[in-house]
Amino acid sequence: MLALLFLLAVLGIGMAALGTVWSTAVKREKEAELLFIGAQFSRALESYHRVSPGPEKSYPQTLEALVLDPRFPNTVRHLRRIYSDPMTGAPEWGLVRDAQGGIIGVHSLSEATPLKQTGFAPGQEGFAEAASYRDWVFKAKAESGSPTTTAAEGGQGVRPGGPSPGAPAETNGPGSPPGFSPPAPPTRSAH
Repeated sequence: MLALLFLLAVLGIGMAALGTVWSTAVKREKEAELLFIGAQFSRALESYHRVSPGPEKSYPQTLEALVLDPRFPNTVRHLRRIYSDPMTGAPEWGLVRDAQGGIIGVHSLSEATPLKQTGFAPGQEGFAEAASYRDWVFKAKAESGSPTTTAAEGGQGVRPGGPSPGAPAETNGPGSPPGFSPPAPPTRSAH
């Protein structure tokens, strides 16, 4: 009887340890997904800005404009779809806006502390000091070409295509239509 109780105690401790390892692995996977999705948003914001018609360059007022750019008569997509935040599981993102109200960056709304502290990609070095995932801000690169992905500078959590700062958030329904990103221009190698 005592041996059975000892065996159950050892199994319980082992299962608890396994649960902790599994939970950490899941969180690391979600972090990697957040970094990938954030990079997709950064590229989409840069693309939207770069192809702005006319002399005045602008950023989108809503995230939906990245999926289907309303400035063109033909279909122009800068992002395949609006991704859900892997840390919260919701389609809501914190938005960073410029002085004209255009979206220049996105961030998670999760207050959880990141596991990852080192080994970030170029332009994401500021993430090492982040206290929460909200501090991982994925921004478009500045016109000079220097990355502007930095620690959080504020922002407001809204659903994709949500209202401007100060207005109440609205829901747009689940998901966005899938599409295709425009192909990258061909590059030529110098010989």
